[in-house]
Amino acid sequence: MNSPSLRQLDIFAQMVAAGSARRCAADLGIGVDLVLRDIASLEMRLGYRLFDDPEGDARLTPAGRKTAQAMTLLDQDAPLPENEPVPEAASEPADAVPISAAPVIAAPETPPRQAIVLAAPAPIFGHFLDALTAFESANEDIAITLDLRVQTAQQAMAALASGRADIAYFYALEEPAGFASRYGWSEPLNLYAGSDHELARADYVSRDALAMTPMLTMEPQNGMRDIIDAALGKGRVRALPALLESDNMFEIIAALRDGAGYFAAFGPLARDIGRMGGIRRLALDMPLPAIEIRQAIAPRAMEKPAVEALAEFLFL
Repeated sequence: MNSPSLRQLDIFAQMVAAGSARRCAADLGIGVDLVLRDIASLEMRLGYRLFDDPEGDARLTPAGRKTAQAMTLLDQDAPLPENEPVPEAASEPADAVPISAAPVIAAPETPPRQAIVLAAPAPIFGHFLDALTAFESANEDIAITLDLRVQTAQQAMAALASGRADIAYFYALEEPAGFASRYGWSEPLNLYAGSDHELARADYVSRDALAMTPMLTMEPQNGMRDIIDAALGKGRVRALPALLESDNMFEIIAALRDGAGYFAAFGPLARDIGRMGGIRRLALDMPLPAIEIRQAIAPRAMEKPAVEALAEFLFL
């Protein structure tokens, strides 16, 4: 799961285990405001809320629970903390009937739920949250499990071929050669700067102007940065060395408002940044390549009719 920063994911896991931001901060030895800020930054990156009340009981949203489950699967399948006390076993009354003497009534067997593994970048999961919930509700014999590590076509291909995933969504700039997939939708790549920056005040921004302006970027290991860099390269945008590399969106926003440079984003993150005060989307004099979101299905999908059904349902 290489899109959000490891620090933010660790704090999210610690907060799930602790059950509140205050206890999480005490366990980590940091301030509550830092915990809440990292959680808010992570939610901005993902495009959906993780907790209903992060400053109170820190109850996981349905999307937050799915994300936590995906994280535990990536961490040696550790069980998801429920934040609920385990009831103690009741003591047996003195006059209880011995088990051997009581009639045994066999409980009806419940058929095991069929698991479908959906691999996708976390922001794409947020796009499908309602559809996945509806599909599970209508098909009680099916459980959908997430794998949030996939970002690229190569990662999707590996996940499907190894049997780690049944359906994979990934970022691309065009249809990958030699890999059967279908186009889902596109997300425009936008550039942002502080409202007072000269690029933000210009009627149109050229490639030459961008080539003379520092860029703010996500960290090098971030999967979203790879596709953004590829799109900028395809759009023939020459960028200066990054002035700031950070997965903390609050650092990025603060630097933009201070006029430090420009920042490229797409998807839910771009929409959130575009709504913020003191930030403006740049009016470019040339189009940038859009980021495609593509779907691929494992070759063995015919053995699982529910896989094809879910893949089609997500396109409705």
